[in-house]
Amino acid sequence: MMQAEYRTLAERGAELVELRLDWLGRLPDLNRLLQDRPCPVVITCRRSEDQGRWRGTEEQRRTILRNAIADGVDYVDLEEDIAGSIPRYGSTKRIVSHHDFEETPQDLWDIHRRLCSHDPDVVKLVTMANSQQDNIRMLQVVQAAKVPTIGFCMGELGLTSRILTGKYGAPFTYATFNSGRAMAPGQLSFSDMKKVYHYDEIDEATEIYGVLGDPIAHSLSPLIHNRAFRTAGLNKAYLPFHVLPSVFKQTLEDFQWLDIKGYSVTLPHKVAAIDVSDACEQSVEEIGAANTLYQDPESGWVAANTDYDAALTTICLGLDPKFDPATDSYEKLMSGRRILILGAGGVARAIAAGLSEAKADVTITNRTQQRAVELAAEFGCREVQWENRGSGFIDILVNCTAVGMHPDVDKSPFQQSWLRDGMLVFDTIYTPERTMLIKEAREHLCKTVTGVEMFVRQAAAQYERFTNTAAPLELMRETLRHKISPAQYDGE
Repeated sequence: MMQAEYRTLAERGAELVELRLDWLGRLPDLNRLLQDRPCPVVITCRRSEDQGRWRGTEEQRRTILRNAIADGVDYVDLEEDIAGSIPRYGSTKRIVSHHDFEETPQDLWDIHRRLCSHDPDVVKLVTMANSQQDNIRMLQVVQAAKVPTIGFCMGELGLTSRILTGKYGAPFTYATFNSGRAMAPGQLSFSDMKKVYHYDEIDEATEIYGVLGDPIAHSLSPLIHNRAFRTAGLNKAYLPFHVLPSVFKQTLEDFQWLDIKGYSVTLPHKVAAIDVSDACEQSVEEIGAANTLYQDPESGWVAANTDYDAALTTICLGLDPKFDPATDSYEKLMSGRRILILGAGGVARAIAAGLSEAKADVTITNRTQQRAVELAAEFGCREVQWENRGSGFIDILVNCTAVGMHPDVDKSPFQQSWLRDGMLVFDTIYTPERTMLIKEAREHLCKTVTGVEMFVRQAAAQYERFTNTAAPLELMRETLRHKISPAQYDGE
């Protein structure tokens, strides 16, 4: 199985493959394992105290590593405490490694100097990230190191350094065979590193963008932005940044070292984003929330809300497929229409603001009634209790709740009997695209529009602010639909 997966990775473009011998159920036959190897290899055999699975004796483990060196493997991974007892031999390159699965210690440079004292060709320094600042400190070590250094952090917070370590000089980074078999916390699959983040194309000149959120692992923004950047031939990379609300401002200050050029902003940071900006677009002033931060040469960091236009354009296209946001007005289509918004969160706020501006007759309902009352009062809308949401006569239903989102795909926030033929139903959820609400609305002969259109349009508007060029709207739409399709297959 290990041989087969090794060949598969080489066929998929891997230039170096690590073979974790501690995962084998018995002593390895190195001659058989390394026979006709399709690409260079790293031999690693981890002890249990290093989060490995080695069950034999320590002397057996060291003998295996010495035999691998004698057989001329390309690289061998040696922990700091045994590197001195296994001498250099032949052409095999030595990776001298240190792992800390609890934290990123303050004495990173001292650890790095110790590793360098053991005759390494490559230093590997891997720690657990407990903050985004840990990534910055790690990447600073990688950038300044005289010996080639692979340095990154583990865990979801460590994703920043996993992806960017090459930008700052690391000879390579680590990924896993597929997403179901991570060797360490936060490890990405080879497919994602290659196809989503384009790791091999990130270099010293690559401009960095990203999405700020808590949580953020589910975000599909990196997928569509990175594909758009690469298709346009732009040397830009887009990452997910997991940022806790308590350290939002401090983290953005720390990120100045990364020279990040722009951010998408998702929950729960849409209000905090305004406080770190130097200027705001009009939509942000009207809504009181931002989903984008971008740099303007004259104004500095500008806060924008691309949900506003994306949502209104999506609704108008649902009413009239020939609607053109460049020439047609929202008010022309929306004025006087009776609209019920389910939910009172950030997306509901943006949509309520836009519809009110377009002179629509808006009613808001929410499971926590007080939030609906407050939002309705802010934008001059009406509110109705959640239990009575199906009692009114409406032209358009907009779902801004998470009801029906994966994995609860069999739920709907609105009973099918409350729907009527000909009304427009807009569900802002895009995972899945065909929610239970959308399915039942189509059965009821309602017009429908899904969250895919809004998500793609708000992302396209961000792309245009990041690049000052037109967004490849159809490419972004196709990329998102392929990813969320039940039939999608990523080659893992």
